[in-house]
Amino acid sequence: MAAASPVSRALSDCRGAFVAVGAFSAVINLLMLAGSLYMLQVYDRVLSSRSVPTLIGLSVLLLIAYALQGFLDAVRVKMLARIGARFDEQVSPAAFGAARRLSLAGRRAEEALQPVRDLDQIRAFLSSLGPTALFDMPWMPLFFAGCFLLHPWLGALALVGGVVIVALTWATERASRAVMKAQMTSRAAREAIAEASRRNAEALTAMGMGGAFAGKWHEANRRHVSDWLEGADVTGASGAFAKVFRMVLQSAVLGLGAYLAIHDLISGGAMIAASIMTSRALAPIEIAVGNWKGFVAARLGVRRLEQVLSSPALAERSHTALPAPVAALTADNLVVAAPGRSVPILSGVGLRVEAGQGLGIIGPSASGKSTLVRALVGVWRPLKGEVRLDGASLDQWAPDALGRHIGYLPQDVELFEGTVAENIARFAPDASSAAIVAAARAAGAHELILRLEEGYDTRIGEAGMALSGGQRQRIGLARALYGAPFLVVLDEPNSNLDQDGDEALGAAVRGVRARGGIVIVVTHRQTAIAGLDRLALMAEGRLQAIGPKEEVLAKLARQGGLPGIKRAVAS
Repeated sequence: MAAASPVSRALSDCRGAFVAVGAFSAVINLLMLAGSLYMLQVYDRVLSSRSVPTLIGLSVLLLIAYALQGFLDAVRVKMLARIGARFDEQVSPAAFGAARRLSLAGRRAEEALQPVRDLDQIRAFLSSLGPTALFDMPWMPLFFAGCFLLHPWLGALALVGGVVIVALTWATERASRAVMKAQMTSRAAREAIAEASRRNAEALTAMGMGGAFAGKWHEANRRHVSDWLEGADVTGASGAFAKVFRMVLQSAVLGLGAYLAIHDLISGGAMIAASIMTSRALAPIEIAVGNWKGFVAARLGVRRLEQVLSSPALAERSHTALPAPVAALTADNLVVAAPGRSVPILSGVGLRVEAGQGLGIIGPSASGKSTLVRALVGVWRPLKGEVRLDGASLDQWAPDALGRHIGYLPQDVELFEGTVAENIARFAPDASSAAIVAAARAAGAHELILRLEEGYDTRIGEAGMALSGGQRQRIGLARALYGAPFLVVLDEPNSNLDQDGDEALGAAVRGVRARGGIVIVVTHRQTAIAGLDRLALMAEGRLQAIGPKEEVLAKLARQGGLPGIKRAVAS
């Protein structure tokens, strides 16, 4: 039997709270009869008896009922808000993880972030008045029954009015379903353009691309506003009609009651009571129509979250803890494509690197070097073949457990908002200062960091914008070395380094090998392969040669070098 998704588990855990809200709603709706009963008693008893003490007594009881109703209603709204917060707390880790895995799977930014947006929509709806209408609707028959007790004609008129508004609600649902989907899609596309513009503001400004991106934004914004207006028209028109119809129906009940009272079929108090009960019976539908946009968005959000979090490709599974790797990294017949694509970038790549060895990967641009290292660290899953650490395929490891044994420095270093120390420690909450400084020293970055304004406590801004390219690369190298991982993979680690940085990189490579780790370096520069003992040559997605560094270099020299390779190694 398949395990329940995080959404189903969270809703199940909130079941008791929903039952409590339902109980509160029952008492609230019973108390709402107080106004009708008060008017009935005033017209039928107080006015006829002219008893002031009876009027005062009834008024005090009504005031108590209204106060209790207001208190329970406030508590009910607070309970719903806390149900939303509890749901968010239980589902948000899975939604955040799904967003990350969707990005790794090659989904666009707006698609990858949709689980988080859906969670926000659900929480927002639970904190609104919309759920109160859903809890009050089951009590509508109580008020219709009250009208029937006063007179069958009054009950029939109220019931017909209720059927009309329910039909309106159903029509609103049908009309708004497609509109809401289009609105969410266009909003996500609009946010993606804004985020891309923010992230690349310097390049857009320097190359005069601001106007072009402003045009893209304008078009996406126009589409979103158009979808929003269409949705607002549907729900606004429905809400206005429901409000006006309820007032018309309430007056119609009052008029019919007056007619019946004239003919002595009901009392004057029954006429007023019927009008109040009809208004109260239809109020939940009016509230529901007014909050229909949030209801539809939340319902779609629940469905999407269920679908995403239940997907086998995205689901987290339990893993048996494995011992730390100490022996070898192997890749067997790897066929790798970019996430979401089917055309392979790598075909039939196999290699083995043992503890204490250092492998350099060289080759022309677009030969598959970065694709290979992404597969070796588990970022991209191969279409065929396996990557193994000490005989265990990478998917046998829990992602966070595997990450502790891997140090990775991608071409785009990708530092994060926070301090230098936090970035080096990979934001581990229990990181020790000694381990952070040790990683910085291993990367030759300790003195560089001490020269920063606040040393290790310097905040570097989003993406490390407060640092130079070389500083970001050195700190990224320290992060890759944090915790002395067994496998260290560096993709173009010296592209922004000066001579001191190259020397520090060489020392770091030798340090990893000396402690029995594996280091793999993708490079186009001679200095980066100085501390390595093995070399692999890639071209057109295949390994053309792999072996001891001197043998591969000698083979290249005899062949006069492949296009782009000689310059790459020698430059």
